[in-house]
Amino acid sequence: MFLRFLLLFTLLSQVAFSQTKSRKALKLFEEAQRQYRYNQYQEAINLLEQALHIDDKFQNAYIFLGDIFRKTERSQQAIVQYQKAIDLGISDSANLYYLLAETELSVGNYTNAKTHFTTFLNNAKADKKYLDKAAKYLENCAFALQALEKPLPYKPINLGANINSAYKEYFPALTADEQQIIFTRNIDGNEDFFVARRVANNWTKAQPLSNNINTKNFNEGAQSLSPDGRYLFYTGCNRPDGFGRCDIYLSVKQGKDWSKPVNLGPIINSSYWESQPSISADGQTLYFLSNRPGGYGGYDIWKSVLGHDGNWQTPVNLGPNINTAEDEATPFIHADGTTLYFASEGWTGMGGKDIFVSKMDINGNFSKAVNLGYPINTYKDEFGLIVSTDGQKGLFSSNLNEGFGDVDIYEFEMPQQLKPLTAIFVKGTVRDKENLKAIEGNVSIYNLSNRQLKYQDYSDPIDGSFMAVMPSGEPYAFNILAKGYMIYSLHFDLQVDSNIRSQEFDIQLDRIANGKKVTLKNIFFDTNKYELLPSSLSELKLLSIFMAENPSVEIEIQGHTDSIGSEKDNQILSENRAKAVYTHLLTLGVNAKRLLYKGYGENKPATSNATAAGRQLNRRTEFLVTKH
Repeated sequence: MFLRFLLLFTLLSQVAFSQTKSRKALKLFEEAQRQYRYNQYQEAINLLEQALHIDDKFQNAYIFLGDIFRKTERSQQAIVQYQKAIDLGISDSANLYYLLAETELSVGNYTNAKTHFTTFLNNAKADKKYLDKAAKYLENCAFALQALEKPLPYKPINLGANINSAYKEYFPALTADEQQIIFTRNIDGNEDFFVARRVANNWTKAQPLSNNINTKNFNEGAQSLSPDGRYLFYTGCNRPDGFGRCDIYLSVKQGKDWSKPVNLGPIINSSYWESQPSISADGQTLYFLSNRPGGYGGYDIWKSVLGHDGNWQTPVNLGPNINTAEDEATPFIHADGTTLYFASEGWTGMGGKDIFVSKMDINGNFSKAVNLGYPINTYKDEFGLIVSTDGQKGLFSSNLNEGFGDVDIYEFEMPQQLKPLTAIFVKGTVRDKENLKAIEGNVSIYNLSNRQLKYQDYSDPIDGSFMAVMPSGEPYAFNILAKGYMIYSLHFDLQVDSNIRSQEFDIQLDRIANGKKVTLKNIFFDTNKYELLPSSLSELKLLSIFMAENPSVEIEIQGHTDSIGSEKDNQILSENRAKAVYTHLLTLGVNAKRLLYKGYGENKPATSNATAAGRQLNRRTEFLVTKH
């Protein structure tokens, strides 16, 4: 928002009297002041126009008229009135140049605004209270004039009548597969969530989300949806269980139903204002807006990390590369885990709120905010941008001319230089192989390069569904663990398969039984070596948990090689590798009486050794259930 400074403090009868000799004009002016105080703006305008008809040199009447036009968002008319007041030259007009320039900036008249801000700054009688603000606005003018000369490719497309209506729609949130959208709709001042699904590449008619979440007496809005669509973080204000004016709440989806929302508690929420959450794709970091003490001014962006105990940790301010003395808004952390989009009034931009982007480095620090440029940003307020998991599309809300109502939701192709890193999603169902019933399994994904957990959650107990997101360009271990069932092990090497954008699975788990076998696809050794590589440790930890959860199980760890080299050497290598796994499991607390290890060399290939791909499959570590 631009600084709404009205010169009403100058509009005293004594000052007005000194500007006009007409008592009738003065009386009309004073009555306009009274009507203004009662929010009767059009009546005040009519009275001021009558006063000016009597005395067309009544400067304060022009100023007051300009103020009312500006307050009622008729900026072009306000500009005319301020210019008339300046042209009279009756009293010091330095502050009037500020008012005129600020109003010109608010409608994108950058050339004139630049001229008039400069005049204001060069005037010795300029009000010092507004010098810093004017200097900042002058930077905006210079930036905007340059940005207008180098527009980015940008073609916003309305999401259509099934999403948008005659009411306001804003704050879109997408699942990672882009098959579901949840957004806020404002109907006569009441905010509720609506949901639509994509069928044959078209959105279904949006419906209210859930009676457990939408309420009659309170507003719901400013939400963030986890990539799998199961966790909804949102803002609720002035509620009986709140800690401040606005708090952040969480509802969880199971099957088709949403749980009763819960307040995230006094670590996240405070006696101040918390809103506009954004949850990271791995569910470990919550970004949000707050005006709590310790910030840089106004509303800042903060983050909280989920601790090992499952509780949110004390929030940390994102610092001066993100936050300013003005307001920040609508943070969105992309599924790549490193790219943050947000709105701000404080950084140099086109005017009002602009959208910025910042990248997180390997130390967890964000780079200095970068303006997304024109025409994504304009002289209007822009905010609420989200970006699809693949980084190709941006979604936002605006009141563009071709809309269905006041504010609609649009999408556009992200310019190349503004895209985040590519992320992929893995989704599917976990079921019992025998009866095909849904299983609530613990799904985990580890980045094998740095051994960081990138995703961990349970598949839906009602339908067995899950969806996980991870940045491209890294190798990952993908595992599912469910009590009473064999481990599921899969390996994604997105360093090699860089073109993968999504994977979908129907995973059917075997029940534990004698003779059942699992290939552990994330156990790694250097060529012709038997020392476990660090990237193997997450899967071995999983195997130790499997043993702990199924205390009657005994297993044989099996090592296998391809046929390259001598049979004797392969036999020794396979046995040493199996022993390395056995030894590590002992360090993790698995009882030696429940473990055997054996090397099979090249004698039990899984497939032909005729190709490199086949030989890779034959170099493997497995475990066989020997007793259950």
